[in-house]
Amino acid sequence: MIVEENQTETGTARRRHSAPQILEEMVRQAERAGASDIHLQMRGKSAEIGFRLDGLIVSGNELAADVADRVFGRIKFLARLKTYQESLPQDGRIAHDELGIQNDIRVATYPTVTGEKIVLRLFNSSSAKSLRELSLPAAAGTELEHFLRQSTGLLLLTGPAGSGKTTTIYACLRHLAGLGGRHIITVEDPVEQIVPGTMQTEVNEAIGLDFARAARHLLRQDPQALIIGEIRDEATAQLAVRAGLTGHLVISTLHAGSCRGVFERLLAMCADHSAVASAVELVLNQRLIRKLCPACNGGGCETCLQTGYQGRVPLVEWLRVNEKMREQIRRRELSSLIPAQTLEASARVLVEQGVTNEAEFKRIFGL
Repeated sequence: MIVEENQTETGTARRRHSAPQILEEMVRQAERAGASDIHLQMRGKSAEIGFRLDGLIVSGNELAADVADRVFGRIKFLARLKTYQESLPQDGRIAHDELGIQNDIRVATYPTVTGEKIVLRLFNSSSAKSLRELSLPAAAGTELEHFLRQSTGLLLLTGPAGSGKTTTIYACLRHLAGLGGRHIITVEDPVEQIVPGTMQTEVNEAIGLDFARAARHLLRQDPQALIIGEIRDEATAQLAVRAGLTGHLVISTLHAGSCRGVFERLLAMCADHSAVASAVELVLNQRLIRKLCPACNGGGCETCLQTGYQGRVPLVEWLRVNEKMREQIRRRELSSLIPAQTLEASARVLVEQGVTNEAEFKRIFGL
């Protein structure tokens, strides 16, 4: 359906809407559905609207080209971007009070062969979860809480983009802040949620402030807990390992795909294998699986935008490093590093409990 300025929709006489009204309505629709992102893509005579809901793109209405042009201009204006620039990428941010919503929005534009593409990322701090609200397997939650009570050591989370690592890290950050008594510092890209009781910083690679440089200087601020958004290079990896060995509690993410893969990558980035073996305490590998919509039990309704699903829960496999494992890591004998529970087993439990269904199980594991 293409939305034009004088269009009448089925059952509702839709009067002339201005670009600000259309944008605000679109954002509120995304918030009601629990979407994390809004995608707007120019394609000739119209712009497609898509909502990223529970990890998948759900199609919305389309905007006629003239309406889309004004909406795109409104977004750029609010994000302090150049409204006339369509041939180069731009990044900005819309403050929550500009649209009368609860949270800020990150804006990213990009030129494509069919026209400009804009993605709006909704920073929903109201959806921030505690450790208990993550719905981790009981044993994994116990291991995580045990780690957070320690004074030193390194926790690494892995999994593909969109697997819930950021949600888990913020839950850990809130838990640490709630325990009190520790100076907690973060290095993030970007800061998505403000957590009281912590010192949060944001990298800016345009001026040379990357994860490694920020963390190196922040160690001089006497942190007792250090959260590094992502280990991307050897310098950051070595710094995280060293910090975990020298009286700091360190949490970070590393793209690897499995618990064993975390050590394969970390050993490749750190020449001191003994330090890696001694520093790492816990590894979590996670994915997200969609839950059946409670309103329709998977049948599809307005609440879930006809998808049959609403919300997601994590699938987790974890590895608590013991002394035997440390010796194996030092010798690079990684084949015997077996996680406590596989992702497939975690998913199968949720299917049996009726939290999700077989179709979602097969989608996640490519069956």
